[in-house]
Amino acid sequence: MGHQTGSDGRGGRAWDEELVPDGRGRTVRPEADCPVEVALAAVAGRWTTLVLRELMHGPASYGELRERLPEISSKVLAERLQALGERELVVRERLRGFPVRTSYRLTPSGEALRPLLVELYRTGTVLAGHG
Repeated sequence: MGHQTGSDGRGGRAWDEELVPDGRGRTVRPEADCPVEVALAAVAGRWTTLVLRELMHGPASYGELRERLPEISSKVLAERLQALGERELVVRERLRGFPVRTSYRLTPSGEALRPLLVELYRTGTVLAGHG
């Protein structure tokens, strides 16, 4: 069953317009094009939010990211950067000079995740009983 509108399939209850302002989220099961699912997929994966957090400060080389996140393995960092690149949230740029250096920076879509990360932190603080 695809997207639903109005109160169909919800026992006569109307949709909360703040939570679900349009038809993309009016589903009875998770759908790939639901904006909430898209946002959650963007930050999915262990270490992903920390890599994003570090890139929110500006472009960084692979080595700089390893220094800032010393507990992440090289393999996992490479996987997270590749996944973020595939999601078009991070771009990889080769810098001039020798030796060849690479810098990673957020795209506008990546930068748009900032309010989500801030709110996830606030919500996590409350759920953990610290707020």
